[in-house]
Amino acid sequence: MQQQTEQNYELAPGAWRKSQPGLSKSLLKGAIDLHCHSGPSVMPRYFDHYEAMQEASEAGVRALLIKDHYYSVTPVTVMLNKHFSHLGVTLLSGVPLNNQSGGLNIYAVEHGIALGAKLVWMPTFSSKNHIDQHKKGQTTNFPNSSRPMMPPTPVHVVDDSGKLLPDVLTILDVIADRDVVLSSGHLNISEIWPLFEEAKKRGIKRMICNHPTFVVGASLADITRLAGMGVYIEHSMCMFAEDSKFRMFDPENLRGLIEAAGVDRTILGSDLGQVGNPRLVDGFLSVIEICLDLGYSEADVRKMVSTNAATLVGL
Repeated sequence: MQQQTEQNYELAPGAWRKSQPGLSKSLLKGAIDLHCHSGPSVMPRYFDHYEAMQEASEAGVRALLIKDHYYSVTPVTVMLNKHFSHLGVTLLSGVPLNNQSGGLNIYAVEHGIALGAKLVWMPTFSSKNHIDQHKKGQTTNFPNSSRPMMPPTPVHVVDDSGKLLPDVLTILDVIADRDVVLSSGHLNISEIWPLFEEAKKRGIKRMICNHPTFVVGASLADITRLAGMGVYIEHSMCMFAEDSKFRMFDPENLRGLIEAAGVDRTILGSDLGQVGNPRLVDGFLSVIEICLDLGYSEADVRKMVSTNAATLVGL
């Protein structure tokens, strides 16, 4: 019966709305968000880390990986997990390699992982690519800090010949040894190729590329190639969800992106938490419903919002 139900979704996209109107909320239970922007942050956020945990608990979301571009939230997540375990939500975080963490700072990486960080982000806001894209007007809809901050100093990961810098290699070795996730951050796709190729050589098994068609500059062919290397491809729900001020892609764009990597290598993360945007839970529901309307089965959607992320971070 389950198999027949999923086949009906594929044959009649949208039929689920009448036959199983509660399906999207059902699929939200057990979901894992690897891209939650809660606060405190220098960016305006509608909820803090504890409130994010509460919202997730009420909806049955299993885990949140909290991302701040400027500091590692890991110490906070460890404390909240200890004192609020009854909420049934696991909070995770990682180490962002931007100016505020010292850039390519091996000490920040080692310390963060020792505290329990599950992921290391290559430079995001401080990456040369992000700064270049910002100058070209490609990031004008990014949220601004509540107060003006010093302009970033570009953090380079490759030299003029495109070869990875020694500091990157040292960081890759620690990531491999601790078996945590490597994120390509906001690097350009031209920098991501040598990064992930070297990461594989050094034994890194967990890799993710965030919003590949925004800032990163990846094509559909690039996405297919990355997935073939074993990289998970994460797409930001805030760029597809209804009522999101960052919405820039339509459902058919999402279909193309999913097909490029395949369902088994696609992760849908909220990238939400900004003031003026939908609640994290509402963003999830919106994109889950888009996927169901596109004809993806219940099993496929669950992979993209839950089990793929669980596999990546080892939950």
